Amino acid sequence: MPKKLVILCLLFCFFINAIAQSNATFKVIAFFTGKNDQAHISYVEEANKWFPAMAAKYNFSYDTTTNWNNMNDEFLKQYQVVIFLDTRPDEPAQRAAFEKYMEHGGGWMGFHFAAFALTPSDFPQDWGWYHNHFLGAGSYVSNTWRPTSAILRVEDNTHPATKNLPETFASSASEWYRWENDLRKNPDIKILLSIDSTSFPLGTGPKLDEIWHSGYYPVVWTNKKYKMMYFNMGHNDIDYEHHTNKTLSYTFNNKIQDKLILDCLLWLGNNDKKTAVQK
Repeated sequence: MPKKLVILCLLFCFFINAIAQSNATFKVIAFFTGKNDQAHISYVEEANKWFPAMAAKYNFSYDTTTNWNNMNDEFLKQYQVVIFLDTRPDEPAQRAAFEKYMEHGGGWMGFHFAAFALTPSDFPQDWGWYHNHFLGAGSYVSNTWRPTSAILRVEDNTHPATKNLPETFASSASEWYRWENDLRKNPDIKILLSIDSTSFPLGTGPKLDEIWHSGYYPVVWTNKKYKMMYFNMGHNDIDYEHHTNKTLSYTFNNKIQDKLILDCLLWLGNNDKKTAVQK
C-alpha cells in the first residue's frame, strides 16, 4: 500500500475514533496492574477486550492505564466511571484523589483482587477508608480453590444492576473470597448477590479449608453512600499443574453475569450525581 494511502487511512481511523469519543454518553477509565498472578493477568486481558466491545455497542468510551499516578484530580475529572480491574492505589496522594473523586459523585466498579487486603502481605490493610468504610469488607480471610462456578442468588431485584436477572443463576468460574466483616450488619451496604446454598460444597481443594460446605458469602454489593459496585468475580482458572499457563475458564463468557456487569456500568455512567447514589 502506498505510504500516502497508509497515512490517510490512519488519519481517517483517528478521526472516526475522535468522533466516537466526543459522542460517547460517558467515559470510563480502567486502572490495572496485570502482573504476577497469571489468573489475574488472563482475566485483565479478557476484560480489556470485552469492555471495548461493550463500549462500541452501548456508546460509551473505555480507556485503560497501568500508571497509578494518573489517579489525580486533573486526570480523573475526564471520566464518569473508574474501574479497578485487579489492584488498588497504594500512594497517599493517589488514595486521597480517589477518595475525593468518590466523595464528589464519581462512579466506581471494582473486581475481585481490587478488594484484597491482608496484613502481612504485599497488599496490607493500611487503607481504612477504602476497606472498612467504602467497601465495608475489611481484610481478606480465606478463599475457595480451584476456581469454580457458583449458584448466585439475587437478594435485591429492584436495583438497576439486578432488575433484569433471574432469582438464581450459575456464575462463571471464580475464586471466591471470605471477608473479615459481616456486611449484613453494615447499614450502608446493600448486598445484591450472594452464594446460594445449593452451591455447596464449593471448591475442589486439595486443601480441605479451600472447600466451603456452609456459610453466608456476599459476592456483589454497593455502598449506598456512593456510586459504586464491587464484584467478587475476576479470577480465571489456569493450568498451573502442567506448567502451560493456559486459561481454563473465562469471566466474560456468561450471558447472565455479563448482563449484570453491563447493567451496572450503564447505571454508574448514565446517572447524574444527584440520582446515582442509592438511598
